[in-house]
Amino acid sequence: MKKDYIRKKQFEELRGKLKNGPRFMQAVIGPRQTGKTTLVLQIMKDWNGPSLYETADVPGAENKNWIVALNDMAVNTAKKEKKETLLIIDEIQKINGWSDTLKYIYDKNEREQAKVRIIILGSSSLLMQRGLTESLTGRFEINRNSHWSYMECRDFFKFSLNDYLYYGGYPGAAKIRRQEKRWNIYIKDSIIETVIAKDVLFMNPVTKPALLRQAFALCLHHPAEILSYQKMLGQLQDAGNTTTIAFYLKLMANAFFLVPLDKYSGSRIKQKSSSPKLLSLDNSIINVVNNRSYKESLKDPVYRGRLFENAVGARLYWLAQEEGWELFYWRERNFEVDYILSKGSRLIAIEVKSGYPGKAAAALDIFGSRYKNVEKATISFKEQKNTTNIKYYTAEEFFLNPEKLLKR
Repeated sequence: MKKDYIRKKQFEELRGKLKNGPRFMQAVIGPRQTGKTTLVLQIMKDWNGPSLYETADVPGAENKNWIVALNDMAVNTAKKEKKETLLIIDEIQKINGWSDTLKYIYDKNEREQAKVRIIILGSSSLLMQRGLTESLTGRFEINRNSHWSYMECRDFFKFSLNDYLYYGGYPGAAKIRRQEKRWNIYIKDSIIETVIAKDVLFMNPVTKPALLRQAFALCLHHPAEILSYQKMLGQLQDAGNTTTIAFYLKLMANAFFLVPLDKYSGSRIKQKSSSPKLLSLDNSIINVVNNRSYKESLKDPVYRGRLFENAVGARLYWLAQEEGWELFYWRERNFEVDYILSKGSRLIAIEVKSGYPGKAAAALDIFGSRYKNVEKATISFKEQKNTTNIKYYTAEEFFLNPEKLLKR
């Protein structure tokens, strides 16, 4: 039986924060079923000192006093052992008033200089994010646990690039991908329905749940495409207004399902009023909602091209989140640049081509004439040498090392 795979980047970053600097609470957030609990248990096994792991799923964890008691236990252990103690609380969002309680114990620990390091995590990222921003300002750091990358899926599950474009990066689903019907049902029931029912509809004021589901399906029929809110309204029943649709897309983004990218313009006001480019954060969701088989998806060059562009966008989204960049798209008349990475004075314009990459130069050149000092890149299935001011990456090269894009 295989051992648990250690996600090196996430592991090293979290371990580094725990061993150095202020004792901020470490919040691990990310999509459901991507290995958050596995990650913190690996951190616990590596920890050089006393540690406690508890989950709010257990009987008796009904109220905030349970959290206070756990912290008291960790503080007493640290005093007795004279070593810094690690406290991990899983499914924290299931306790009413958890964020106010954590604020209380964090401030108490700071006053008393208690040698306790705290990690919190939970299955509902929507509730986690809401609780963190409500009460815990300045007391926590976020650790993002993304969908698995192509390199991780290749190394642990022996994925090919085509496998990654179709099956995506949910590790639990990857284990059963050879049984396509079973895989499809798992994604539908354990991922899609769980997130929509438990994270979005149950926890938010959604007045038209049927409309939210329609909007979700519509977006996944148009992956990596620009679709105006007005056009969305025209394809939905009982659609309400554009504000409603924009709110539903925001909920989906907070649940790590869909991200509506803004158009880059250099102006915040114009960016926020633009038609969004719809990005699914994992290709498996696209294929299940569109009811496309593995063979059917990869034999259709147009559909495969959409999967490729979406997968690149999803990986760029996580890269931007991890490295402090912002992700946009750009379009002017018939010219479109698929993705724009922005940070301070740096702009990286990225074109994604499933065919030969040379055709990307026109849109990149026009964007470069509008904005100064633009770095240009193309990602393609076809290989081409860097003979111009555009850097070329093959699909395999990009997915194995997306951070290379950020290097000057």
